[in-house]
Amino acid sequence: MNSIAIMCSGGDSSGMNCAIKKFVEYANDKNLIPYFIYDGLEGLIDGNIQKVNYKDVSGIIHLGGTVIRTSRSKRFYEFSNRKTAYDNLQNYNIDKLIVLGGDGSFKAMNIFCQEFDISFVGVPSTIDNDVYGTDYCLGVDTALNIIKDALDEIRDTSSSFKRAFVVETMGRDCGYLALVSALTSGAEMCIIPEIKYDLDSLKLKFEKEIKDGRSYIIAIVSEATKDTQKIKNWIQEDLKFEVREMVLGHIQRGGSPSVYDRLMAFEFIFYAIDRLVEQKKINEILVYKDAEFKFLDIDDVVDKVYQIDPKLLKLASKLTR
Repeated sequence: MNSIAIMCSGGDSSGMNCAIKKFVEYANDKNLIPYFIYDGLEGLIDGNIQKVNYKDVSGIIHLGGTVIRTSRSKRFYEFSNRKTAYDNLQNYNIDKLIVLGGDGSFKAMNIFCQEFDISFVGVPSTIDNDVYGTDYCLGVDTALNIIKDALDEIRDTSSSFKRAFVVETMGRDCGYLALVSALTSGAEMCIIPEIKYDLDSLKLKFEKEIKDGRSYIIAIVSEATKDTQKIKNWIQEDLKFEVREMVLGHIQRGGSPSVYDRLMAFEFIFYAIDRLVEQKKINEILVYKDAEFKFLDIDDVVDKVYQIDPKLLKLASKLTR
């Protein structure tokens, strides 16, 4: 029997445990020996690898985060450590690898798989939703629902006290979470790096709305802009609103995975394992594009920059000027 391993790398996202559970079940169905690599790339270097079976994934489907843990690793960028990682895989006869991660993880694996005889499939798993070539990354739906719940509750108190709230979402360099959250929560402002905003134009708009009875404002700001404090000060000084700032932070990463993230996790694993079984040597990313699962060569993914759908950007344009 051939061996196959799975690991998580970079930031955690809800749905990873669903993928991990299905990995063990489907690997057994395909007569593969499943292994966990604990602690991501750091665990790969340290040889933290364990053969697993059904009992190791019992009762984890509803849990956020990842039971096999994750990490970011500067050590992995040294060849000697990558050689050690490869030797560790060889010790267990592992030549097939699935990695749940994002752009940084895939760049690291691209180097690794070019140097050593390992077949690799990457599953986009990041709440930032910023992997090139895919419309969806595992965990983003749960993150959006967590933000939605927070914004709905913030609006309750904002309207009650006639206050403005400036809410910062995560997203690293990408404004996807802020954009979709602003649209679906009915926010009055959306500040993201992908759209140039115009505070003078927004001031004129809000002054008219305030004159017509507007009593509160919800502004969603992507952390990627680094403008949360600027927007708070502007609302306070130019619009004369009492302002509260809320950084949602890491609550966006956690939580029980949504139904959609659970189903997508299962499908990602089915396609990934089938591909690794069918192809002798691959180095690919499994994406979900235009409602279809597709495999892209890793070079096509890591060498290009993700762009938010222009139709979504157009929808948000009125929230920026």
